[in-house]
Amino acid sequence: MAVVSWKEICLLTGLVVGCYWNSLFCGFVFDDVSAILDNKDLRPSTPLKNLFLNDFWGTPMSEERSHKSYRPLTVLTFRFNYLFSELSSSSYHLLNVVLHAVVCVLFLHFCRLLLDRSTSLIAALLFAVHPIHTEAVTGVVGRAELLSSIFLLAAFLAYTKSKGADHSIVWTPIISTVFLVAVATLCKEQGITVIGICCIYEVFVAQGFTLPMLIDTLLQVLRGKDGFPYAVLQTLLKLIVLIISTLLLVIVRVQVIQSQLPVFTRFDNPAAVSSTPSRQLTFNYLLPVNAWLLLNPSELCCDWTMGTIPLVESLLDPRNLATVVFYAMLSLLAYHSLWYGHSSAKIVMMALSLIVLPFIPASNLFFPVGFVVAERVLYVPSMGFCVLVAHGFKLLSQRG
Repeated sequence: MAVVSWKEICLLTGLVVGCYWNSLFCGFVFDDVSAILDNKDLRPSTPLKNLFLNDFWGTPMSEERSHKSYRPLTVLTFRFNYLFSELSSSSYHLLNVVLHAVVCVLFLHFCRLLLDRSTSLIAALLFAVHPIHTEAVTGVVGRAELLSSIFLLAAFLAYTKSKGADHSIVWTPIISTVFLVAVATLCKEQGITVIGICCIYEVFVAQGFTLPMLIDTLLQVLRGKDGFPYAVLQTLLKLIVLIISTLLLVIVRVQVIQSQLPVFTRFDNPAAVSSTPSRQLTFNYLLPVNAWLLLNPSELCCDWTMGTIPLVESLLDPRNLATVVFYAMLSLLAYHSLWYGHSSAKIVMMALSLIVLPFIPASNLFFPVGFVVAERVLYVPSMGFCVLVAHGFKLLSQRG
């Protein structure tokens, strides 16, 4: 792993402090009120075990009105803040700023695996100051994103050390990865998606496969012409361990929420209670909306509820064009990264995995969530976006 210098750490930290020092003078707003002021789990009088029985807002997981947001480690950090300063908001905001700086340094480590020294620094600098992070860093409840991102990146960095000098499997980093994934998931649910990122890294970056190569290898085995190469068998073994770990974490998660999905109102997410095809069209339209927020974060909003984004109720709605363009561009990037084996394709592949996989739990495509758009859930996907921008900047610079 390329070394990150103290100068770079100080530069990133200075930028983070410069952007977010004014948050130290903010109070508790919006969701902070429910998560901090009204949450009895922060009080020393509440048994610690309640943190592992209640949701993020202090509601018992067994109750129907629970949002099923199981993040006990994040609530534990709130409790530490309460022990230090009770309900003085400055300490809560200060810790968020520190955590964001830590994420920036870890992200620079991640970028060094894919990009050269200067390009990786550009990506990390862009991530440090990207306006889309305002809600995640300034809002106290955004700490779930920050903590989960720290352990997500740490899990991935640990996994990259699972290949020995003689191409053997080193099991200690894999065990560390599984542990860190579990911790990330206890900070926020999207932490589990790093398993998918590790799988993509293993197949397309570490082993250097492309989709045509994978198909060709599989066909040769099915035809009985050849067995699996030893390197492929090692890869399969590592992937099986990761997949089984994921399934176990999902099973535990389902047990925790008692196999019940949360119930949301029309106020929380109007499209979730709409009929077909309005529901599907709106949820798919929200994808280019989020992509545009990453590309042009000039109009941010602290609360995207109710009619902030009107429902897409017809196939003739011109906003469907944005959805088509979004999927077309995503397909082109995916084709480029899957079909070619050069370094640029691998960078695009890892950037896409960071953008797509952590966003899936919040996409509304597979199960409804309690919001229309929430800028804080773009915290991890913005890492992939910053990698794409920095890589594109490098390619443009090389072409003069």
